[in-house]
This record gives sequence, C-alpha cells and structure tokens, in this order.
Amino acid sequence: MRLGIPKETSSDERRVALVPETVARLGDGVDVLVEAGAGDAAGFPDAAYTEAGAQIGDPWSADVVAKVASPTPDETAKLREGQVLIAFLQPLTDTAGVERLAAAGVHAFALESIPRITRAQSMDALSSQATVSGYKGALIAADRLPRFLPMLMTAAGTIPPAKVLVLGAGVAGLQAIATARRLGAVVSAFDVRPAVREQVESLGATFLDVGVSGEETEGGYARELTPEQQAAQQAELQKRIPTFDAVITTAAIPGRPAPKLITAEAVRAMRPGSVIVDLAAESGGNCELTEPGAEIVESGVTIVGTTNLPSTMPTHASQLLSRNVASLVGLFVSDGQLVIDWDDEIISGSSVTRREVSA
Repeated sequence: MRLGIPKETSSDERRVALVPETVARLGDGVDVLVEAGAGDAAGFPDAAYTEAGAQIGDPWSADVVAKVASPTPDETAKLREGQVLIAFLQPLTDTAGVERLAAAGVHAFALESIPRITRAQSMDALSSQATVSGYKGALIAADRLPRFLPMLMTAAGTIPPAKVLVLGAGVAGLQAIATARRLGAVVSAFDVRPAVREQVESLGATFLDVGVSGEETEGGYARELTPEQQAAQQAELQKRIPTFDAVITTAAIPGRPAPKLITAEAVRAMRPGSVIVDLAAESGGNCELTEPGAEIVESGVTIVGTTNLPSTMPTHASQLLSRNVASLVGLFVSDGQLVIDWDDEIISGSSVTRREVSA
C-alpha cells in the first residue's frame, strides 16, 4: 500500500501529516510518497524523509492520502474514485468540502471524528493538537502581560504572582493550567462539568465555582447550556473576571459556535494591561469582542484571537499528529494491501464520505 503526504497549501498551515521518524513505524507493507518540501515549514527537510525510507514523489497517486487541512477544490480534483483521504475535514461545518469529496467518490476520514474510545486514544488528533494549543495559549498570555507571572522576591521588593483564569478544562484547558502553573502564576479554572474539578485541583489550580453546572456528552465535551444557565454563568463570571490578570478561554462545542463566556462589559471592567487569550477563536470565540485571526486592544485589555495555534508550533505539533495518523493508517493495512473494514467502529465512526459500490 502506498501512503501519500502532500505539502499543505494554506499560507497559515505549517504542519505536515507525517514526519520522518514515523515512516519506519508504518511497517514494510507501506510505501511513503512525500511531496517535495512538504515538511520544510515544520523543520523536516526532504533528505530526512529519504533517509527514513520514504520517497519524494507525487502523493496524489498513492492509495491513501494523509494531510492536515481539508483539501481545496483544486486538491480534491487530484483525488480519484476509491482513494482514501485522511485529514481534518470539518464535517460539521464544511458542507461544500464534504460534498466535493463525495462527488469524487473518495473514502474520506475526518481526524476530528475519531471516536473517543480507549482503543482510539493513539489516533486522537483533536487531543494531541489541543495539547499544543493549551501550552501555546499560556505562553501567549505570559508574553502579552506587562508583568511577571511568578512571584519574585528582590532587593527592590516583592512582586506578587499574576492571577490566571482558565475557562474550560478539557485537554487544552488542562495543558494551559499546567503550563501557567509551571511559569509561576496563581491559577484558577472553571468548567461547567463538575467531574473535571478533581483534574483541575490535581494540577494545583483552584476550581472556580460559579453555581452553574452542566452535563457531559459521550465524547467528553460539555453539553450546551440552556439560555437561563448561560445568563447565570455570564453574570457570575462577569463579577469574577476583573480580578484576574489573564484569562485563557478554551470552551468549544463541536459543530456549534463557541459559547460566549466573557461579555464586553466584563472586558471593560478588567484592569488595563490585562490579557484574554481566546483559544476558541476559530469557532467565533468565547469573548464577545474577540476578532478571529486578530489581536486587538479594548479599554486597555489585549484580546488575542489567533487561530490555528498548533501551526505556530509546527515541529512538535506535526510529531504528535504524525503518530495519530500512523495509528489510523495501520487500520487500513493488511498484508501490505489496502483493506477497509467498515465494521470497525473507528473506521465507520470517522468516515465522512464512502464510495458506494453497485451490485
């Protein structure tokens, strides 16, 4: 079986779907074709791929094509009927892209649709990339704050530690908590799921109880709150947020706009120099004033709406993603041949389009 790795064409995508160190893990039954320059932006030159056993060639000729971002119309035109595609396909929001793949007769599998079951943990690309986002979010907060994060005792006096609030305690939120704690901040966290309180406290953070709790979906996400619950949550957070120097928001619901947790009024009540890092910017943002893809200052408060944070750390983001992709590809290989077992719950669960074969 041949696995193709194209070069990403989006100007803001620096990751690559497979890194050289993962090539050997695929086994003797898989030949890897990498497009020239595919790994350059992530720090993996063509020579590293050839040394690992891959070939530089046309990835679109392979049996399975693995990439990071959903293919553009031009890229979809390069795919052939019956070919397998693996990528972040945004199946809940990119209807046009999915329809193009279906029309092309492609077997498309979305990395974000991998079932969250024990057997699929090594394939959980959403979690691996959220880890990168959470880490980078804490670093951005530290960089934008005009003050130290840790407490410093100097001859000129003692500087108290910064207070950081993390909203949402999923994978990204927990990583943001851990990173901000390592940098010396006093960290608090809030999540509507009471079950994550123990995880928050195990990282040395304080769980912020605002009197609103919700249920968890089978995939581990928080269910959307009722309008009444949302209003109560916003009202209580509006009182608490101004007491923090930095707020990192990570709350997201798959296929839905990000819940608004920080009102414009709450932003304007924060001290000048405070920072909000909105990791949910790609789905509209958790802050009312967030501008996706931009960094703005409102009433002296910096609001960072940078999107695709994993791409800003392409080396390790690609290494983690590569292991996810390799684990998934392993399900399609049997004795060196492409075999799709539609009865496998991981394969069927991540399938977005499937070529129908007439009797």
